[in-house]
Formats: sequence, C-alpha cells, structure tokens
Amino acid sequence: MWLQTKMRLSRSIKHGLAFLLACVLLSGCGFHLKQASYLPLDLRTLHLTGDDRKSDLFSLLRKDLTASQVTISENRSKQIPELHLYRDSLTRQTLSLFKNGQVAQYELAYSVSYRVTRPGRDPVDKGFEIYRNYQDDPDNALAKAKELDIILNELRQQASKRIIRELSQL
Repeated sequence: MWLQTKMRLSRSIKHGLAFLLACVLLSGCGFHLKQASYLPLDLRTLHLTGDDRKSDLFSLLRKDLTASQVTISENRSKQIPELHLYRDSLTRQTLSLFKNGQVAQYELAYSVSYRVTRPGRDPVDKGFEIYRNYQDDPDNALAKAKELDIILNELRQQASKRIIRELSQL
C-alpha cells in the first residue's frame, strides 16, 4: 500500500513537471500566431497615399499589404478605397535616472494615424500608439543607438501589421 502511494505521488510529480516544462517552452520560444488577416473584398484593391511616401513605415506597409494579397493601385479613383497614412512619430519620456542625474530608462511611444476612405461610406480615421521601454547607457552610446534603431524597426513592423489587422475588422 505504501509503495502504491509512493508510485502515484511520483507519477503526479512527473506529470506536473512535464506540464510545467511544456508551458515554459511554449511561452519562451517566441511563438507567434501566423497572420491570418483577411481583408474585406472591397479593400482587396487600395490606393495607398501618405504624408511621407518615402518613410520606412509607408514602404513596410506597402510590402505587407502586397503580402496580404492586396492590389495597390497607382491611379486615384473614386471607385477604389484609399488608405492615407499620416505622419508617424516617436516620442520618449524619462522613466528613471542614474544617481548622477543621467537618464537610465525611457518609455518610447510610437504614434501612427491613418484614414480609410471607401466609396459610398464615411471616411474612418484611426490611430494608435505602441509603447516600449528602453534602457539607456551613456557608456555604450554607439551600441545603444543601434539598439534604438532595431527597436524602432520592430515598432514599425508591429504598426504595419496592426494597420492590416484593423483593416480586416472594418
């Protein structure tokens, strides 16, 4: 009887550890769901415009829309929906300081706004902000500048994917 209790306890501990290990592996591997944003049929052809057509976000959004099987029309027409990308902006706010008064940590806020104009409907203005914390180190200024560029590119990618997700919900 004592041996059966010990075996049951051992088995339940093994199952618990296996479950815990599976949870840790799934949460720590960087798994992301595949983008399955299906745009409405009337948004499968868009005229893409923007305040800054040479911005990185504009180029990335054009590429992501094309990857989502959206035809980008170069000709403006009243029958074709228009997506107008306003200027994106990055602001930073100090979160903490070192003992000597230098900034130790920032909160980055990446703001994006856009307008969708569909034939026969009212224009829809949308906007959002994506936040990210950034730790500064004055001793490694060059490395931190590169890190900031990487973070900004990631924010642009998130913004582009979010615009497409929001378009799929219109």
